[in-house]
Amino acid sequence: MGIVVLTMKASVIEMFLVLLVTGIHSNKETTKKIKRPKFNVPQINCDVKAGKIVNPEFVVKCPAGCQDPKYHVYGTDVYASYSSMCAAAVHSGVLDNSGGKILVQKIAGQSGYRGTYSNGVQSLSLPRWRESFVVSEGKPQKGVTYPSALTYSSPKSPAAKAGETTKAYQKPSVPGTTTPPVTLMQVPGTSPAEAVHTTLPRPSPSTGSPTSSPRPQPVGQRSRELGEMDLWKPGSVLLDAGFVPKEELSTQSLEPVSQGDPNCKVDLSFLIDGSASIGKRRFRIQKQFLADVAQALDIGPAGPLMGVVQYGDNPATQFNLKTHMNSQDVKAAIEKITQRGGLSNAGRAISSVTKNFFSKANGNRGSAPNVAVVMVDGWPTDKVEEASRVARESGINIFFITIEGAVETEKQYMMEPNFANKAVCRTNGFYSLSVQSWFSLHKSVQPLVKRVCDTERLACSKTCFNSADIGFVIDGSSSVGTGNFRTVLQLVANLSKEFEISDTDTRIGAVQYTYEQRLEFGFEAYSTKPDILNAIKRVGYWSGGTSTGAAINYALEQLFQKSKPNKRKLMILITDGRSYDDVRIPAMAAHHKGVITYAIGVAWAAQDELEVIASHPAKDHAFFVDEFDNLYKSVPKVIQNICTEFNSQPRN
Repeated sequence: MGIVVLTMKASVIEMFLVLLVTGIHSNKETTKKIKRPKFNVPQINCDVKAGKIVNPEFVVKCPAGCQDPKYHVYGTDVYASYSSMCAAAVHSGVLDNSGGKILVQKIAGQSGYRGTYSNGVQSLSLPRWRESFVVSEGKPQKGVTYPSALTYSSPKSPAAKAGETTKAYQKPSVPGTTTPPVTLMQVPGTSPAEAVHTTLPRPSPSTGSPTSSPRPQPVGQRSRELGEMDLWKPGSVLLDAGFVPKEELSTQSLEPVSQGDPNCKVDLSFLIDGSASIGKRRFRIQKQFLADVAQALDIGPAGPLMGVVQYGDNPATQFNLKTHMNSQDVKAAIEKITQRGGLSNAGRAISSVTKNFFSKANGNRGSAPNVAVVMVDGWPTDKVEEASRVARESGINIFFITIEGAVETEKQYMMEPNFANKAVCRTNGFYSLSVQSWFSLHKSVQPLVKRVCDTERLACSKTCFNSADIGFVIDGSSSVGTGNFRTVLQLVANLSKEFEISDTDTRIGAVQYTYEQRLEFGFEAYSTKPDILNAIKRVGYWSGGTSTGAAINYALEQLFQKSKPNKRKLMILITDGRSYDDVRIPAMAAHHKGVITYAIGVAWAAQDELEVIASHPAKDHAFFVDEFDNLYKSVPKVIQNICTEFNSQPRN
């Protein structure tokens, strides 16, 4: 019996030990189960757009090489969801071109997105988009769980192509909370594209019952009872949930087209060197430079427009301002340009551009500054000075890029020494770029883009025809007579026709005087040429004495006091006799205030008095005709002198 008892005790002890060991293993298994699994960061390609992913917040890993301009980005800091997430991360400075992890957070759509160049990426402008996102460093926030697999809105996602299982979409969860997943299912017998729509049932507008088919709620958006959805329209669920409309699932999805950077509204002509001396390799480098500039400019109808002229012996327009309306089309056109060969006649090319390129028929908008960028290998084989002078007088801002310019021993072969300074708009260094080697030309892309877009500094946009406030001071005394007064008004109209008239260009005002003075219309009264000409026709003849000195003072106070600070002030006084009062002091006051005065005398006007009234030198500002019927002959001379004086301003 004793032996039996001992055996039973041993069995009990053995069972106890087994249970104890089993419990330990069980606790270890429990510990393993509650241990948080390691977070796997999903990897994506450079071309994946934020709008293709349903998740509102997630961490992803970008590959290297996303700085490539083929990956489009729309916006700055806040990006439209049609943007490449990885390229946006490079643009914002979160990543460099080597790739890495980023945190993406979806936010509401914006009314507009501004394109900028940053960190080697040119983002584009976009008027509006339904959804936005921001990117930051890929460090998960404490207490938030991010999805290990992304939920794509289209089964044609990169993940699906690679055979990756697209998991149910689940909100990043905070410990202690649970969120039911929204699962995308495919109904048997439907295509993958249809499955996206089939799994999101349309709610019935006629019922507000909570028992109606539930609408999948994207995380981060406030849930609503279906009864609030009175304005539901087909497709609205997809848009609100971050889905791409069915049209965008097609192979020919419509990409938003940039309207161009409104902060760089210029009409731009590139004159590229196609001479034989440049060689094929350097010509390809020149084309790549043009393509890089086109990409950086963000071309569009609301921003910069660009055309290209190639020159050799003779110039040839490759495409004009209205041919292409976005950067991608311009780049494609540049790629097709073939080298012409011949000499390097840049002067002939500048003349051609002045006469033909910047015309309305070729897409010149009038409201945008005209810019011509001349690229030359070494030096031109003809002279550029005279052609450039005419271009400047026509309002064209000429820039010169000289690549591998002449060294000291080569200057003896140059047709025109110091050609760049003779050509550019101003000789202050702003309009000239000297590049030591063709292989470093790419470094000039951003300096050039910055300069051509700085419209406030494009000094040659102002011409003698579009930059003045012109005040006519008209003698309406009894000696003039009604018939001759109409002839004087015709002179005023003929002079006015020569100018570009608008509220931002040249403005016209008029004063009539006898013993007294009358403001016929001020600078702000009319802003179009037809309105100005009609206003001139309506001026009535007054009749009376001739107080020219008082009239000058009146014009200074009532007309030129309201002139714009950046406008040249021109007074054109027309009289037929000697003044009853002193003109010397009023004339000096006008000159002191910067008013350039032209005096036109007819019949009995006193030559000495005209010279006192006129600005210095009097021979360029005082005119006399013997009869009213000959007044029209003075128009070309007055216009010529106005423009000569304008163009003689220092160019430094």
